[in-house]
Amino acid sequence: MALSELYTKYNRVWIPDEEHVWKSAEILRDFKPGDETLQLQLEDGTEMLYSLDTSSPQLPHLRNPDILVGENDLTALSYLHEPAVLHNLKVRFVESKIIYTYCGIILVAVNPYKQLHIYGDAVIHAYSGQNMGDMDPHIFAVAEEAYKQMARNNKNQSIIVSGESGAGKTVSARYAMRYFAMVSKSGSKTHVEDKVLASNPITEAIGNAKTTRNDNSSRFGKYTEISFDKRYQIIGANMRTYLLEKSRVVSQSESERNYHIFYQMCACADQPEFKSLRLLRADEFRYTSMGGETGIEGVDDRKDMEETRRTFSLLGLSEDFQADVFKVLAGILHLGNVEIRNVGSDRSSISSSDPHMAAFCDLLGVSPDGVTRWLCHRRFVMVAETVVKPVTSKRAVNARDALAKQIYAHLFDCVIHKINAALQVPGKQHSFIGVLDIYGFETFDVNSFEQFCINYANEKLQQQFNLHVFKLEQEEYMKEDIPWTLIDFYDNQPVIDLIEAKMGILDLLDEECLFPQGTDQNWIQKLYNYLVDNPLFEKPRMSNEAFIIQHFADKVEYQCWGFLEKNRDTLYEELIDTMRTSKFPLLANFFLEEEPGGVGSKGIKVRPARPGVKPANKNLRTTVGEKFRSSLYLLMETLNATTPHYVRCIKPNEEKMPFEYDSKRVVQQLRACGVLETIHISAQSYPSRWTYIEFYSRYSILMSQQELLLTDKKQTCRTVLQRLIQDSNQYKFGRTKIFFRAGQVAYLEKLRLDRLRGACVTIQKHVRGWSHRRTFLRMREAAVVLQQYVRGQRRIRKSVTAAALKQGWAAVVIQRYWRGYLTRQIYRTVRSSSIIIQAFTRGWIARKRYKKMVEVQKALILQKYARAWLARRRFQTLRRLVHNVQLSYRCQQLRKKLEDQGKENRGLLERLTGLAGAHAQGLDKLHSLEAQLGKSATEKASLEEREKKSKEDATKTIAQLQQEKDRFIVEKQDLEKKLADTAIEMKDSFDQIKTTLREDLEREERLRKIAENNLDLQKEDHEKEVEVLREENRRLKEERVRLQRQTEEGAQVNTDLQDQVIQLTKHVKVIPELRKDLHNLQTQRDDLDRRMKGQSEEAIAKMSVITRQLLGGMMEDEVISRLASDGPDQMYEAGDLLTAFDGLQKATRVLERKQKEQKDVSDSQIEGLTFKVEHLQNENNQLQKLFQEKMSVNDSIGQEVSRLNQENMVIPELKQTVSELQRHKQELEDRLEEQARGMTEKIEEMSKKLEMNVEEEASQRRLLEQHEQVEREKEEVERRVEELEEVLRRQKNAEVEAKARFSQETSRLTAENMDFEEQLDMKERLIRKLQNKIKSLQTSEKANQTPAPTIPKEYLGMLEYKREDEPKLIQYIILDLKPRGVVVNMIPNMAAQLLFMCVRHADYLNDGAKLKSLMNAIISGVKKVITDHQADFELLSFWLSNMYHMLNCLKQYSGEEEFMKQNSPRQNKNCLQNFDLSEHRQIFSDLAIRIYHQFISVMEKTLVPMIVPGMLEHESLQGISSMKPTGFRKRSNSIYEDQEIYTISSLLQQLSLYHITMSQHGMEEGLVRQAVKQTFFLVGAATLNNILLRKDMCSCRKGMQIRCNISYLEEWLKEKDLVQGTSAMETLKPLCQAAWLLQVNKTTDDDAKEIVEQCSELNTVQIVKILNSYTPIDDFEKRVAPSFVRKVQGLLQDREGGSSQLMLDTQYRFQVTFPFTPSSQALELLQLPSSLRLGFLTRI
Repeated sequence: MALSELYTKYNRVWIPDEEHVWKSAEILRDFKPGDETLQLQLEDGTEMLYSLDTSSPQLPHLRNPDILVGENDLTALSYLHEPAVLHNLKVRFVESKIIYTYCGIILVAVNPYKQLHIYGDAVIHAYSGQNMGDMDPHIFAVAEEAYKQMARNNKNQSIIVSGESGAGKTVSARYAMRYFAMVSKSGSKTHVEDKVLASNPITEAIGNAKTTRNDNSSRFGKYTEISFDKRYQIIGANMRTYLLEKSRVVSQSESERNYHIFYQMCACADQPEFKSLRLLRADEFRYTSMGGETGIEGVDDRKDMEETRRTFSLLGLSEDFQADVFKVLAGILHLGNVEIRNVGSDRSSISSSDPHMAAFCDLLGVSPDGVTRWLCHRRFVMVAETVVKPVTSKRAVNARDALAKQIYAHLFDCVIHKINAALQVPGKQHSFIGVLDIYGFETFDVNSFEQFCINYANEKLQQQFNLHVFKLEQEEYMKEDIPWTLIDFYDNQPVIDLIEAKMGILDLLDEECLFPQGTDQNWIQKLYNYLVDNPLFEKPRMSNEAFIIQHFADKVEYQCWGFLEKNRDTLYEELIDTMRTSKFPLLANFFLEEEPGGVGSKGIKVRPARPGVKPANKNLRTTVGEKFRSSLYLLMETLNATTPHYVRCIKPNEEKMPFEYDSKRVVQQLRACGVLETIHISAQSYPSRWTYIEFYSRYSILMSQQELLLTDKKQTCRTVLQRLIQDSNQYKFGRTKIFFRAGQVAYLEKLRLDRLRGACVTIQKHVRGWSHRRTFLRMREAAVVLQQYVRGQRRIRKSVTAAALKQGWAAVVIQRYWRGYLTRQIYRTVRSSSIIIQAFTRGWIARKRYKKMVEVQKALILQKYARAWLARRRFQTLRRLVHNVQLSYRCQQLRKKLEDQGKENRGLLERLTGLAGAHAQGLDKLHSLEAQLGKSATEKASLEEREKKSKEDATKTIAQLQQEKDRFIVEKQDLEKKLADTAIEMKDSFDQIKTTLREDLEREERLRKIAENNLDLQKEDHEKEVEVLREENRRLKEERVRLQRQTEEGAQVNTDLQDQVIQLTKHVKVIPELRKDLHNLQTQRDDLDRRMKGQSEEAIAKMSVITRQLLGGMMEDEVISRLASDGPDQMYEAGDLLTAFDGLQKATRVLERKQKEQKDVSDSQIEGLTFKVEHLQNENNQLQKLFQEKMSVNDSIGQEVSRLNQENMVIPELKQTVSELQRHKQELEDRLEEQARGMTEKIEEMSKKLEMNVEEEASQRRLLEQHEQVEREKEEVERRVEELEEVLRRQKNAEVEAKARFSQETSRLTAENMDFEEQLDMKERLIRKLQNKIKSLQTSEKANQTPAPTIPKEYLGMLEYKREDEPKLIQYIILDLKPRGVVVNMIPNMAAQLLFMCVRHADYLNDGAKLKSLMNAIISGVKKVITDHQADFELLSFWLSNMYHMLNCLKQYSGEEEFMKQNSPRQNKNCLQNFDLSEHRQIFSDLAIRIYHQFISVMEKTLVPMIVPGMLEHESLQGISSMKPTGFRKRSNSIYEDQEIYTISSLLQQLSLYHITMSQHGMEEGLVRQAVKQTFFLVGAATLNNILLRKDMCSCRKGMQIRCNISYLEEWLKEKDLVQGTSAMETLKPLCQAAWLLQVNKTTDDDAKEIVEQCSELNTVQIVKILNSYTPIDDFEKRVAPSFVRKVQGLLQDREGGSSQLMLDTQYRFQVTFPFTPSSQALELLQLPSSLRLGFLTRI
């Protein structure tokens, strides 16, 4: 529709106003073409007629709807014109306290003159990585956009900051550089970022000064290139400066100051390092006191000096260089105080005693005479002579000031050069971002050469800006496929040509400067002559010393005075030569001659012409204007090669009042800085641009039902627009956006508002009709009731008589008495019932009390018996303790006896020495007896005959024994058949237990008895040996007596065997474990059968049987086979422990007797052998009797075995007992293993001795058969005697070793025996209990019992590995373990448990080196894994859980009482024994904390992109919010099209994924809750920060969306059972209160108080920010009044404490704790997973 059609009633317009520039008015009557006036009503209610030109009516600017006012981007306004821009900035600045606003590609920054909380590190992190349209306008958003485009497009960028003095250019540039330093941290040790920022205080000190407009005004232009490497990290910077205002050094206007550095030095004049500079107060120096003010309110020059010196040092500038700089500056101050006096009319002089001249010359190392001479004189070179002419004081003062300006300019350049050198870091520059801080357009009452150059530079920048805006606009149209039409915009090229073209202003100025006698008046006349025809150049009417230029911003009148002098920048050559001769190197370097082609200096060295002198260098003739034009040309080339970003700083008022808005000053700056030109270019075509989604969401209310049913939203938008706006030229459809002409969006808003108003009217109509109908119905119903009662009353009055009244009264009396009677009856009934209930109740209470008393009495009785039982139990424990003490005492007594016995053994050794001498005598007797050998020949024959008879008798006896043996074998086979099944079952079940218990008891008894028997046997044998040597002949005569003795010994052997059987029976009854040895008795019976076979052999057969009985099951197979070579059928296996020891005793005694008999002569040997045959025959008879007794015993034992076997199979409880016995067996094995090893070696040695003796016996038997070998036998006897002596010596040594070992073992076993006795008592009680159960179950289950299953091994919860397998262990369990691989099928925390089991084994071995190596390897391995997989959430979760479990294991099994309270007895037994790992616990705790923080960082990295889209941007409540246009800065402007869209469901799914992963890895619940709390804090903080930085999110509907999303998060916590103990919802309180604040009413005082009370988690800054940013979505909502915000702010002042920061720190980490949680997992039950390839580990 046509724009004129919008001028209807109720619409508002802008009309010009002298005070406020523009003011608003409402149209009272529709405008019609041809009307001469427009009827308006101002905001104060005044009506007026606005005159219109009928020929071409210039209608006033239409005002935008309120819904569009306050937008972030001015291009989002429907009407784009000056009053709309001015009003939008005012609303944002004054009401919303927002200083930044976009205007297309420009960021408009209004100086608030107040410190704001929007520049903290948290704000930088919030803007980092965000797209430019996502957040509220900010200088950080522009910096981020530049940084992102540099990284994305690999193109250099520029940020152009411009504005008037005092508008905030320097601060904006400083914040931009701070942003780059923060987001591109290099992590290097050079700290380039800090150096870049440190350059600002220095440049501000030497280049900034106080002016009437600004306390910190930059008096030079600066372009800072920040260099980046390929990783886009800062590697350096370079600074270029433009047009330093040197004149400020020597002159300042009223209320202005010189450069800050001078005042900082004067403030520190009393410091030691400045004493030598002879500084005075600032008001005592001419150059610092010309403005009248030497101080600035709120600025401490002394502190600023400290900051300046600190930044000098930070940049690496030495102390010497700083001292030199301060010397030069002090010299300039002293030079300004040099007084030049007039001497006559054309001369001047300087006093030789001038202190300031002396100070200047001393500080700068120059000659006082030279300086004094050439300040007051000038040298002229003529053709024939050189003339020195004095000058006036005025010219001398000018020369002094020119020297001061030149020195300061050189010093400024030198400092900038040093800063650039300090900012250069080795490394190649890949790209850069330039920050241009340059003066804006200036116009004063008096404008001179400086304003001319500044405005010239702004003309060039404006031209570059216009071209860039035009280019972007064209690109936007082409991207959207919209036909491009030429746009008419202002081109300032003619103004630039006027200034810089040939015969332009600068060209004419340089030309005039070439003439020595050139003047400003001559130059201005040239301008009038040459440029008068130029329309952009004007001559003032009333002046011949000024000219006017029509700049793009405004007309400016320049005064020509001083132009030539400033352009020349003249300094006399004589002064320059004097400065070159300075002894101060820094000053001398300032004035060195420059090489041809070099960069020109700041000043022009003017040399007088003379014949024969070479012309001056062209560089020395370069004027200031020419140099400025060249540097500006280079600057424009740099900017054109980069992508520019524009920041326009606005000064809101001249008084520097915070948040005060002067419309006149602002509109002047808007015109000058190009903002309105941008608006003009945008308004020429299609300024309003909406995406299809935004249009559909906003204007779906204007669509019909048929249009809403269409699936294609683009087509729907096209259809609606074609229906609503008939003129198709008013809009265009692009690929992603719809482009509108100016005013069309306002028209659509009007249609939308009309539709909403119509809907409101309809709703109000129906509601009011329903309300009135309900009121009417209620009134009618009440009237009917009233009528009913009135009519009834009337009828009663008409129909009732006197008689009827009396009857009625009588009826009432009767009713009264009757009702009283009924009431009394009811009362009596109730009373009677109550009494009965009370009686029963009291009885019940009494009975209950009696029952309670009875229960108490019974409890007392139970307590009595329980306490008695406890007392008995304590007594039994005490008694066992006493028994243990007694046992210890007896062991000590036994140790003393052993010591006494050792002393006796030493005496016996002495006696043995004597016996050796006696033995030598015996040998002599042997020689004498050889002679008697012949005499014994006859006796030998008779002996042979007797021997033959003995052999025949022995053969008969053997035959009889063989028959008996066969009979016994048959009986044995019968018994074997009966016991076969039972024996096989018992063998499998009890083999292991039998062997273990047998060896335990064997070793214990053997240790005790061998030590005693060896000593007794050796003593007896020694005594018997002496008796044999003395009574050799007597024993030959008393042969029958000895035979009788042997018979008695055989009987004794039989008695011993019977005692052993009885003792075995006792052991079976007392110790239940020996029941399992009954099978050994069965085996013993078989061995006895085998032994009966060998009884028919010679005496050596018996010795072999005894030896095998002793050594069976303990020797290697090869030894057994060697012993069995003489008689393979006589092998015997040990039956039980006592029989083995007894056999060993008897075998040792027989061996010793045989060894003693070998010492006799040959005759006694023969007789002894004959006696032995007879003795063995008797012994065989005895053994036959013994076998019969054994058979009877075996029958009873077999029955007992069968009974016990059945009982064992039917009693399930016996399995547990067996397991306990097996465990105790393992412990006994470990403790007696060393004893068994030593005793086995000793027994093997004795076995070898027995074997040797057997061979000797065989040789002796051969001697009896071959008498001719007697001589050889004699020699053999001698050799055997020597061997016997050797054996005795070895036995002595073995005795000493056994004694020492026994002493050690006795002390160690004393304490163990005490524990064993206590355990034995417990077992006895358990056995008696089991025996009772066995007897009760015997009758029910006797036969057909299945064999008991094999009892599993009992493990100790340790893993054994070899030292060389440690790298393999770490590789398989830590480095190669993948959470998604084999770990899925493992028990949670299996890795930590396996590692701890290996640690336990190293501790068990008491191997400190192995334990330390393993712990270090575990820690290093885990660190390597988390370092190599820093972003793998599952791996971090897995190892966090395992390290936490490892830490708990180290505590739980440390042995410390505080960690053992919840342990099982078995876990307490598994505690670490040898090492304290508390230090390693701290290391594991630190490692777990590191993993936790890395784990949280990975979660945050994934969640951060989801939080804002899911919590804020996604509409979880569909249709509740409608989008608004965002202007030029669309969200799609800086993002990729394929970016994933996140919702609240995406966020919840990610949280669920994290929770599932942590649960699968067995993470402890407390740790999970801490992680959830941290993530919820991140969600709340990131969401709240985004609300604070996004004005479009501060609306009532958005608050409803946020509350809904918070409820989803709360439901998720309840679903995961994480509400209790996490405090997660507590972290969302600030966000909840912010959402509530967006929804609550914000108008009355009560609302303000409620806000203060409810928003306890939000600080004052945050509450005020939300209130100021609150933006209505519809016209029906109201903005928050500034008065209400001030009211809330006043109430919040009373709130104590709290933070003043705007943003929440999203990097904050709650302190993580690792609570101790003991594990119930039994380590001994863990199985090694085959998938881990841990075959090299062994379970112990």
